[in-house]
Amino acid sequence: MKVFIPTSVSALLLALSSFSSNSVCANPEDAHSRVPVYYAKPYLTAATTMFGALIEGAAVDKSGNFYAIHFNSTKSAAGRAFNKQSLFYLDKAYKDAWFNGMRFNIGRDGVQEAYLGDLTNHRVVRVRDPGNKGSFGYSETFCQSPGMLQPNDLAIAHSTGRLFLSGMRFKANSVVGDGDLWTCDSNGVATKLGTFHRTNGIEVSPDEKTLYVSESINKGDKVVSNVILAFDLDADKGTIRNKRKLVDFGQLDGSGANDVDGMRADEQGNLYVARWGAGRIAKVSPAGKLLAYIKLPSIAEVTNLELAGPNGKDLFAVGACKADPSKGCVDTYSVPVGGRAFKSLQAKG
Repeated sequence: MKVFIPTSVSALLLALSSFSSNSVCANPEDAHSRVPVYYAKPYLTAATTMFGALIEGAAVDKSGNFYAIHFNSTKSAAGRAFNKQSLFYLDKAYKDAWFNGMRFNIGRDGVQEAYLGDLTNHRVVRVRDPGNKGSFGYSETFCQSPGMLQPNDLAIAHSTGRLFLSGMRFKANSVVGDGDLWTCDSNGVATKLGTFHRTNGIEVSPDEKTLYVSESINKGDKVVSNVILAFDLDADKGTIRNKRKLVDFGQLDGSGANDVDGMRADEQGNLYVARWGAGRIAKVSPAGKLLAYIKLPSIAEVTNLELAGPNGKDLFAVGACKADPSKGCVDTYSVPVGGRAFKSLQAKG
């Protein structure tokens, strides 16, 4: 095992404090970066999972329960994956529904609700828990537009209940317009914010002043670029400005050919980024600095992730199982700082 040796005592202390004490640290295989590598553990394996290969939409509720899409290998079904696996929601009205993104919130009336992005029908479904009984028995189409490319992934500003939606179409040669960005306000009014190359991962910063979205480019049927864009955000009005490049993975660590998929922020604003095809998560600071990798034992094509668990400090990553690609696996790793979504849900009472 190669040992990562910081260049100073302060760097050593920083590296040791970046993750929990039971972590294993070593040099990554990637010669472009000299950062710690940590190792996740299997949580749901090919032998134990009830999720299918299209597992996506990782999400956390107020209690820290972890959820994902493609329960029982059904595109229109979401399931709970934490502790005991069970069906969370099955869309019976739209037989062709294909959910991909999911977020939880607490409504203005104090009722917990979940939002699920249906890429086939270009809409977001809202599922509610009337009476806070733990039963999400009410559902409706919350926002919808035929102009949406999908949506693919969702982010939410919990203070205002405003959603942000990414979407994409995959072509041999990407052009602007193969990705889009939308917002839905708390009344379900959908507004287009812009067009891009392929957009996928999306997240809001803890102070809700920055919106992050990934952008990828194909040339000659090959992925050649993956970046994370940052925008100044007005979470109340839903407007964005000051577009800038936070991370260029081609320059950062030479992994521009690996798509950015889901990404989520912790309470300090660090981003955990799914690196599809690389079998790992990248941890990136709010300034765009690569802080660490988390290698995934069960998943090569990681699609999404969430910070959940009783204190929001359990990172769950999802994707097709290496051992059986027809099934969806979950790997987990304990981190020192809780997730933004979990903390925001606690703050809403």
